[in-house]
Amino acid sequence: MHYHDAANFLFDLRRFDPRPGTEATRELLAALGDPHESLTAVQIAGSNGKGSTARMLEAVLREAGLDVGLYTSPHLDDVRERVRVNGRKISKAALVEFVEEVEPYATEKAAAGDSPTFFETLTAMAFWEFDRQDVDIAILEVGIGGRYDATSVVDPVASAVTSVTLEHTDLLGDTVAEIARDKAAVAPADAPLVTATTGDALAAIHDEVGAVVRVGDPDEDADLTVEHGGRDGIESSVTLSGQGLDVETRLPLLGEHQARNAGVAAALARQVGDVSEETLAAGLRRGHWPGRFEVLDREPLVVLDGAHNPGGCARVAETLETFEYDDLHLVVGAMCDKDHHGIAAALPEADHVTATHPDVDRAEDEQVVAHAFEAETDADIRTRSDVAGALADALEAADPDDAVLVSGSLYAVREARTRWTRPNVPKRVESIPDAEGVLETAHVTEAGTWRMRGKGVHRVLKTRVQPRQAQYLKEELLSLGGECAVSGLGDQDREHVDAVMMGTLAQFKRLAGKLDGQPYGLSPFADEIREALEIGVAPDERGYPWEDGTAVMGILNVTPDSFHDGGEHNAVEEAIGRAEEMIEAGVDIVDVGGESTRPGADPVPVEEERNRVIPVIERLASEDVTISIDTRKVPVAEAALEAGADILNDVTGLDDPAMAHLAAEHDVPIVVMHSIDTPVDPDHDVHYDDVVEDVIEELTERVLLAEKAGLDRSQILVDPGLGFGKTDAENFEVLDRLGEFEALGCPLLVGHSHKSMFGLIDRDADERYEPTIAATALAAERGADVIRVHDVAANVAAVDVVEAADDPGSFEE
Repeated sequence: MHYHDAANFLFDLRRFDPRPGTEATRELLAALGDPHESLTAVQIAGSNGKGSTARMLEAVLREAGLDVGLYTSPHLDDVRERVRVNGRKISKAALVEFVEEVEPYATEKAAAGDSPTFFETLTAMAFWEFDRQDVDIAILEVGIGGRYDATSVVDPVASAVTSVTLEHTDLLGDTVAEIARDKAAVAPADAPLVTATTGDALAAIHDEVGAVVRVGDPDEDADLTVEHGGRDGIESSVTLSGQGLDVETRLPLLGEHQARNAGVAAALARQVGDVSEETLAAGLRRGHWPGRFEVLDREPLVVLDGAHNPGGCARVAETLETFEYDDLHLVVGAMCDKDHHGIAAALPEADHVTATHPDVDRAEDEQVVAHAFEAETDADIRTRSDVAGALADALEAADPDDAVLVSGSLYAVREARTRWTRPNVPKRVESIPDAEGVLETAHVTEAGTWRMRGKGVHRVLKTRVQPRQAQYLKEELLSLGGECAVSGLGDQDREHVDAVMMGTLAQFKRLAGKLDGQPYGLSPFADEIREALEIGVAPDERGYPWEDGTAVMGILNVTPDSFHDGGEHNAVEEAIGRAEEMIEAGVDIVDVGGESTRPGADPVPVEEERNRVIPVIERLASEDVTISIDTRKVPVAEAALEAGADILNDVTGLDDPAMAHLAAEHDVPIVVMHSIDTPVDPDHDVHYDDVVEDVIEELTERVLLAEKAGLDRSQILVDPGLGFGKTDAENFEVLDRLGEFEALGCPLLVGHSHKSMFGLIDRDADERYEPTIAATALAAERGADVIRVHDVAANVAAVDVVEAADDPGSFEE
C-alpha cells in the first residue's frame, strides 16, 4: 500500500459523523490487540488550553528523561502531527502499516453500517504507535467533552480539566456546570483531578469527583498558585508556588491563561513522577506550540492564534494588549458551527478586518463572517476568499508600527503559517530514474509517475500547497510548456498536498510573473518560487565569511576526549598555536569547543567548560578571523560572546530556546543542527521516511524558533547533523542531496570531518583523512556555505579547486 492510499483511507472515514461513547473504540482496539492496556496515560480535557497544556507537559517529561507519546488534534499541516513520540511525527511507513492492519476490520464494520469514525481510528493509531514504541507515558488531548470521548478508554494515572466554556452544547449540555461534569469524567481513580476552572465549573467538578488539585492565581484559594510576571519579548515570566514547589521560569507561550496552563502541566508532571524544580523550569521553557499566539514578525508585529470561540478570542485580546502598535489589521476565518458574533466581539478592536475563507468544507463563507464583524465592530471590513492572499494584503497595508493578527480558527492559521514554513525544495534531476524518485516522494500515483517522469529532467521544485492551488499551478505550467505532478492524496479536508513542478528556468520565471496578483494565495507564492530558484533575487549581505563562497571552519577542540583530536589542544598555548596554524592555512572561522559530543561522552560542568574555552577566545579575539563557540550551554555561550566570539554553534538544535534569544540579543549568527541526541546515543534507532526531507521538515521549526527570537535567515546556519541520529548510508544520502537544503533559505554548514560515516567505504578511524577531503569537495560543489573540518590546509585547497572550476576568473590576478 502506498502512503497516499493509506492516508486517503483515513480521510475517507470523515464521512462518518462523530458519535459519543467508547464502545466502538474499545472494539477497534480489541481487533488491534488492545495496545492501550499497556500504556501509562494522562488525559487532558478542557474547552481551551488543553493542547498547550499537553505540549508543556510533554516538554517537562522529556526533560525528565522519559520517552513520551503525545496525541493532539487538530493538525496544522499533516495528519501525522497528531501522533508524536519524543517530538517526532509518526512516520509515513508506520501509518501505512497501521492502515494495512486496521483496514479489514474497518471495511467489515462499514459493510455492517457501523464503521469506526476518523477520530476513533486516529485515537487507535496513537495507542498502536505508543505501544510499539514502548513509551513511558502517553499524553492524550481529549477531543470533545470527556465522559464519552474516544480517549477515555484508558485508565489514566493523572488527568486535568483546563477550562470550561459553553461549547458543543448539543452533545455536552446547555450549561457550564453540565459541560464541566462531563469533562470531569476523565478524573483518575487514584489521584485528584487537576483543574484551573473557576465558579460554576469548579463547583460542578467538586460535586462530580471530590478530590481536586486547584491551580489558580495568588489571590485565589488554590493548591498551586501561578503568578504571571508579564511579557518579556516573545516570552513571559511565571512563578509557581505550592505543593512543595517554588519555580521561576519563562514560557514561550504568551498570556496569563498560558501561565495557568503551565501550572496545570506542572501539577500533572508531579503526579506522573518525581520531577525536580529544575526539570520543570527547563521543560516549561521548551513548551512552544505552533499557532498559539505565535509571534512571527516584529515590523509590523505579526501574530497567529487559532482561537475559535469567544473565550479563546478574549485571551488573545488580553495578550495583544501587552504589545504597543498603531493600527490593527485583523485577518479572520472561522468554521460554520462557531459563534461568529461572539468571536467578533471578543477579538481585539481592529482598524481593518479582512474576512476570509479557509479551504475547509466546514469553513464559513467570508461574507457571513464579515457581516458578524460589521454588526459587532466599527472596523473597515473587506473580504477575500483565500487566507494567504488576505494575509498578504494585510501585510502590504500595514506600516512597520502596526500589528497584523490572524485568528478565528486553526485552519486559518494553518494556511497563513505556510508563508513561513512551506518547503520549496529544489531537486537535482539528471535522469529518468531521478525524476521517478522525486515524483514517488510526492506520492504521485504510479500512472502519473509513468506519464510525467520524462518531463522532470530540467528544473524541478517540490512544494506543498492546497489542492486548488495545485490545480492552478498545474494548469499554468502546462500552458507554459512545463508540467506539474500532484500527490494522489485526497482532499477530504483540503489537506495540503505535495506538488512537483517541472520546467525550464525561463518557464518558472514566466510562471512567477503569471502568479503575481492571482487569487488563492498564489500571488505570495510567486515570490517564494523566485527565491527558491534564485530568479532575480539579490541575497542579503552582512559581511559574513560565507557570503562570497564556501567558508572553511576549523575545529579547535579544547577538550581531553574529543573523538579525533581529543587532548591535543587542551592547554591554552597549544590551542592558540593550533589556531594560528589554521589562520596561516587560510581558515575563515575557528570553532572553539570545550565539550565533546561523541558517543559516550560525559557532560562537562558549565564552569569547567567555560574555563577551557574563554582564555582561548580572548587570545584569538585580536586575530583577523571569525570565532565560533561550539557549546550547548547558554552561560558558556554568553561568556564566549563577551570574550569576543562572533558565532554560536549549538549542536542541540536550540534545545534550550534561550540560545536563540542570546544570539538575537547580540545580533550574531547561530548554527542550528539537526540532532536527535546530544551527545550521540549509538543505541537510539531513528526511522526516516526520506532522510533529507524529514531533516528539512524538522529543521524548519528550529529555524522558525530562531527567526521568532529576532534573527533573520541570513544569520541562521543550518547543519544537517551528519553522524547524529543517522546511519552511515543516510549520512551519505544527505551529503549527496545538500542542494535541497536551499528550501530553508539559510546558509548551510556541513560537518563531516573524520566521522564514522566513512566506515561505509571501509575506512577505519585512522583512514579518514582522504575521504574527508573528497567529501569537502563534494559538499562545496553541492552548495555548502560552510565546511567544518579538522585539517584546514587540505580542505581549503579542496574548496579552492571547486570554486576555481566554477569561476576560474575569480582566481586570476
